[in-house]
Amino acid sequence: MQATHFNADELAAQRLAGGGPRGDGIRDFMHEQYRDFFSRLPYLFVGGIDAAGWPLAGMLTGQPGFVQAPNAVTLQISALPDPGDPAAQALVPGRGIGMLGIDLATRWRVRANGNVVNRHAAGIRVAVAQSFGNCPQYIQRRSILPPPREASGTEPMAADVFDRLDEAARAAIVAADTFFVASRSRALEGAAYGADISHRGGRPGFIRIDDEHGGGNVLTIPDFRGNRYFNTLGNLMVEPRASLLFVDFESGDLLQLQGTAEVDWNGAAAQRFPGAERLWRFHVVRGWRRRAASPLRWSFLDYSPTTMQTGSWS
Repeated sequence: MQATHFNADELAAQRLAGGGPRGDGIRDFMHEQYRDFFSRLPYLFVGGIDAAGWPLAGMLTGQPGFVQAPNAVTLQISALPDPGDPAAQALVPGRGIGMLGIDLATRWRVRANGNVVNRHAAGIRVAVAQSFGNCPQYIQRRSILPPPREASGTEPMAADVFDRLDEAARAAIVAADTFFVASRSRALEGAAYGADISHRGGRPGFIRIDDEHGGGNVLTIPDFRGNRYFNTLGNLMVEPRASLLFVDFESGDLLQLQGTAEVDWNGAAAQRFPGAERLWRFHVVRGWRRRAASPLRWSFLDYSPTTMQTGSWS
């Protein structure tokens, strides 16, 4: 594999971090194992780009098989966001998309990035430009529960829209041990540029809401040791717009945020949080809370061993 699978900004982030990965597992196609993995999932996390150019993190669900890879460079997704989902207007032909397949029960995850090439009443078709696996670090294990009776056949509730974090949003963020971040590269051509979505995990409370300096609308987040690809942080260096998705695994509530991010490469600042190599901050611009938007519910199994090696803000 060649390091040219990384774009210039990912390489710059790797240099700032003191070095990148020993190898490059990024491919310009999906091998058979990845194609089979996607086909067995009942949910898929996606990062789209809205009409104003902002990344937007979302979640699609369906029966296992709703994601299919008819060949090594195509994903056919038989699902669309519901009308109340802000991502409904982001997954359109001609725009980039990042996709994260993750089995929370086994901590296995695969990422694929590309472009939406077709949208119809039943779903979208994606031309895949990159795919790669990620390590199981910081993934808390959860198993899917049978769907609640009240969720079947019900219409999704209208989204609560806000431009400042309210008490419900703050409570969801502070309680979270998992979230997803969508980012995008600068607008350049090539397989290494486009939309992306990645997973972040830690102990509950690992996201700090900064009331004093940010007026309660700034999140400070530790960045732990990972695969050192720096896909997300490389994007944020030159395109600070990003989106966060929080899933309430017990109720199915979804919290989606858009805002701007900045990376603090000062290792001394990160020493305030055990296990962190650096910090990054997210300035909330707008958000949507959609109650019971996901038909899926999960039961908690255990924390990742790597999560238990991290500390807390206290």
